Amino acid sequence: MEDGQIKEEQIEKLFKKLDSDAGSSGYNLNPDASFTRSLVRGLLVNQKRYGYQACPCRLASGTKENDLDIICPCDYRDPDLDQYGACYCALYIDEDIKSGKKKIKAIPDRRSDEKEDKGRKVNMGKAINLKYTVWRCKVCGYLCARGNPPAICPICKAERERFEIFVGK
Repeated sequence: MEDGQIKEEQIEKLFKKLDSDAGSSGYNLNPDASFTRSLVRGLLVNQKRYGYQACPCRLASGTKENDLDIICPCDYRDPDLDQYGACYCALYIDEDIKSGKKKIKAIPDRRSDEKEDKGRKVNMGKAINLKYTVWRCKVCGYLCARGNPPAICPICKAERERFEIFVGK
């Protein structure tokens, strides 16, 4: 799909949604409007190409199950914000960068390291007997105990498939 198929109205609509979602969840979008809109365009291109908004700065496989960790907001956003002040593609930034106290620097892609750890659970040797499964949002870490994960994370707005079983029955 060519970028030309993405209309400016689509970019503006998604930009406003992302900005609203970010603000209501305690996050900041990059204030460089031209740069941020180019990333939004990339998300829309990937939406058309794959059916989901894979990070525009990473190579997606085209198989949603394999790319869940890089669907924006990706699983690596919060660790990157904590360590570098910006996510890998710099769509999301922290307050210090937003205010100009800090500059955005190159951020290494932690995806390969994290992918190797996927699925490994830490067992502290404690027996846990729960009535409900505890679900964890892989994007922001939000935890909830219920039969199924929520449709949308109330914290970061990630969709249901971005949840994993944290502690299960």
